[in-house]
Order: sequence, then C-alpha cells, then structure tokens
Amino acid sequence: MNSQVPPHTLDSINFDELGFDGVRFDNRFLRELPADQETGNFRRQVEGACYSKVLPTPVSNPQLIAYSKEVAELIGLDMTKCDQEKFAQVFSGNQLIEGMDPYSMCYGGHQFGNWAGQLGDGRAINLGEVINEKNEHWCLQLKGAGPTPYSRSADGLAVLRSSVREFLCSEAMYHLGIPTTRALSLVLTGEEVLRDMFYDGNAKHEPGAIVCRVSRSFTRFGSFQIFAARNDEENLKKMVDYTINTDFSHLGKPSVDVYVNWLEEVCRTTAEMVLHWMRVGFVHGVMNTDNMSILGETIDYGPYGWLEGYDHHWTPNTTDASGRRYSFGNQPKIALWNLAQFANALMPLVKETKPLEKALESYSRTFEKGWQKMLSQKLGLDQFQPETDDDLTGELLEVLHLTETDMTLFYRTLAEIKTDLESAIDLSDEEILKPFMHVYYQPEKITPDDHTKISGWIRKYINRIATDKKPDEIRREQMNLVNPKYVLRNYLAQQAIDKAEAGDFSMITELLDVLRNPCDEQPGKEKFAEKRPEWARNKAGCSMLSCSS
Repeated sequence: MNSQVPPHTLDSINFDELGFDGVRFDNRFLRELPADQETGNFRRQVEGACYSKVLPTPVSNPQLIAYSKEVAELIGLDMTKCDQEKFAQVFSGNQLIEGMDPYSMCYGGHQFGNWAGQLGDGRAINLGEVINEKNEHWCLQLKGAGPTPYSRSADGLAVLRSSVREFLCSEAMYHLGIPTTRALSLVLTGEEVLRDMFYDGNAKHEPGAIVCRVSRSFTRFGSFQIFAARNDEENLKKMVDYTINTDFSHLGKPSVDVYVNWLEEVCRTTAEMVLHWMRVGFVHGVMNTDNMSILGETIDYGPYGWLEGYDHHWTPNTTDASGRRYSFGNQPKIALWNLAQFANALMPLVKETKPLEKALESYSRTFEKGWQKMLSQKLGLDQFQPETDDDLTGELLEVLHLTETDMTLFYRTLAEIKTDLESAIDLSDEEILKPFMHVYYQPEKITPDDHTKISGWIRKYINRIATDKKPDEIRREQMNLVNPKYVLRNYLAQQAIDKAEAGDFSMITELLDVLRNPCDEQPGKEKFAEKRPEWARNKAGCSMLSCSS
C-alpha cells in the first residue's frame, strides 16, 4: 500500500455525466506496487518505484474530433448518453472522473541495440483502470498530456499528425486481427506545439492533440529491465509477481517455474504478433525493448508504415535509415533479440540460464510453424507441404523483390486468377502476367527476364493449387480473409492529416470506417485500396517519418 503518497486531485465529474454504465475504477497497479515518494513533477531519475503520480497539463480548448465506438463499448461508455464537451475535458486531461488517479510508469530499455537507462512514460499518463460489466480490466492512458518525471528534455506533448496516425493505426490493426493496444479518442487541444519533424533545424508550430489509448496493460519489457539493471531484485520481483498475478494468473502462483513458463508464453505471443505484421506488410519502425508489450500487443505507433513496394530492407524511420535495424525483414530476429534482453532481466529471479534459453526456443518454434501456416493461408493452400512449398514460397519472395511490387494488391490479385490447368496451359507469359500489371509501381521497367520469372512462378502456383483440387471461389474466399484489401497506407494517413490540419476531420472518420472491414469489398471505397501515387513517393509523412511527435 502507498497511502503515504498524497493523491493528486483535479475537479472531478461522476460517471453518469459522461455516459459510463456499470463501470468502476480499480487502480490495482497503484495499490499493489511501490510509488515514487517524490510527488513533484520535474525530470529526474526515479529509484525504487514502478510509477510516479502526475497530473495532465491543462489545455485551452479541447475538441473531440474522432472516437472509436468499439472501444467505447469495450470500456462501458455509452456515447449516445455522453456529453461530448465533458468527454473532451476528461480525455484531454482537464478533468477527472471520480476514481481516476493519474500516474506515469517507470521503465528502461534498449534503444537501437544500446542500453538507454531510465526511459519511462515521457508523454503518457495513465488515468486509471476501469472494470467493465464483464469484469474486464482496461487501463486508460493519455498520450501527449504533458510532461512527467520521465520526459527528460522533452515537453511531454504530441502533435496532431502523430496523434492521427496513432489513433487510426491502433484501430486498423485491431480490425486486421492483429494484437494491439486500442484507441478510444482523438482530441485537439487548442495549443500549438513546437516540433522539428526531421531534426534538421526546421522547427515549426503544429496543432497539439491527445490520444486516449486503451489496453489491459501498458507494461513493457523495459518495465523489468530497469530493476534488473539497477540490481533492485526486490522491486523486480514485485513487478514480475504483480504482472503474473494480474495478467497471467492462469500460469499459477509466482515461482521460478512459473517465471520460466511466463517467459515462454511471452515468446509465443510475441512471435504470433510479428507473424501478423509480416502477413500484412506492417513495419513498426522502432522496436526498442521499451516499445515491446508484455502482452504481445503492438504498442507505440510512431514512425510505422506499410510496405508499398515489397522490400525486406525498407524502414519508414529516418532515424534508422543508415542501419535499418528495424526494417521489415529484420523484425522477426529483432523480436527474438528483445526477448533475450527480457530473459536477461529475469536472471536474478531464475538464477540459471538454461531454463531461460529453453523458453526462448519457443519463439523460433512458434515463428517457423506460424510462418508456414501464414504463407499457406495467404496463398490459399490447404496446408504447407515442405517438399513443394519451401521452393514455391522462397521463389515468391524473390519474385516480389524483382520489381517494385505492391504486396497488398499482389495477393488480392492472386486470389482472383483462374487456376484451371487446361486453360492456363494455352496462355502466353504476357497473358499470364496481364492481370498483375496494376500491382507494379513501374511496370515499364519490368525486364524480359523478370517477366519470365514472374509468369513462371504464377504457372508453378497454378500447378500447386491443382493438387488441392479446390474450387477457385473457395480459394478466393479463404485468401481474402487473410489478405486485406484496405490497409492504412502511408499516403492515406498523410492526406487525412493534411485535411485535419486545415480543420477538416472528415477523412479521419471515413478512413476509420473503411478500415473496420479491411478484407471486404466496399463498393464506392475503392480509392482507398489504390497503390501509392507517384507524388507520394518521397513526400514527408508518406515515405519518410521520424520519432518526432
């Protein structure tokens, strides 16, 4: 218990005024873990604590510009009964609901492979944990609500462009079936925030905004690393035991064996998350260990992006442009590297390396098996047959690299082709390739050799499909369940941002609606499935992003 730490207070409103129904707060993180004894909000090293109490910074003119109805329902919020002005006040941090007790979390992490020491919630403030009618715990967190003890040299604020991207991507990922934190709301603050987008000396003022993020837990690998790095075994154990008891209670009471089993489960869920990223062509952009959720959820949407031209070496993060540590193709091995750092943090409790090493092996097993299953599903195969499909999928990845190929469009087009062997035999290479020409960014640059290789692979694919004896309409339906037609393409997000900065928020709402059904045909919405236009090839926000927000 931390009753000696005085609670922060703001003028509060009750649940009924905001539209909450059958919901209560249960801030167990604060109740069960050690608090920072210093209550002042100034930058510092926080020792022996899992969090610091901190109030959001008041803003001048909060305005709700978008919200997710699904997340509102998840936490028991009826938006039809909600006073939107009061909603904006609460989810900008200007007011609290009874039971909210804001705090920011302490954690460390490896950034770009180097230990960075204490990091923490530099621009995130947890409002509290709600329990909905289903008895589910959900943590509400404001991103961009002002400085905290962990802000270092930053101001703790966020701008509209990064907030739009986080809001839309959180929900887009959920509807793609990818484990992720969620986003309840996007609020414009009425403030101007100074940002140097590419750290090149060209700072400018941008509209400020705040996203309310929602998850069962915002605990990261770095939440444990910080205590291990400081040789604080007492608080490491408190943090580990709390996490197991609250989010992994099915593993049993905390013990050495349970710690190892817990690591194994985190390895599995992390592998499953990264497999989903690879399935849809998502690139996180900044896979530091402080950006890795203990729940295997995608967290911290900064300089992310979706593959347009298929390229294993592509990263949207300009900070990573030289090393490409967090490029698309590196994501699987970086996840394992991060898990190894998490395992190292558990060493003071487990005492032996072999059990931890064995647990880490579950990542590779899960990923390899899942990779085969994922590719089979993307190709509409009944199951992966190594004797034929190792070559088929290996050649496919080479074919996608031959010329600038839009991955999303390629798989949707592949689902549409006819795979009747007798018909395909009579087709020329040109006829085989004709349905695919729209998936290439520069079709005029396809060489004769590339042409032969691509059409040759398509013939092999048709032959392979024939062995399953599956009707095309069934194959197409199955493929389209895992190969989305609509993803949050970088240029679409930037268009929504450009309009929002001019005061038009309609495209945010329209994109959110389209991305709710990413695998469906949506008549009249086809423009959102088109490949990147040429004007966006080198435009800031479309192809180049940074950690600036």
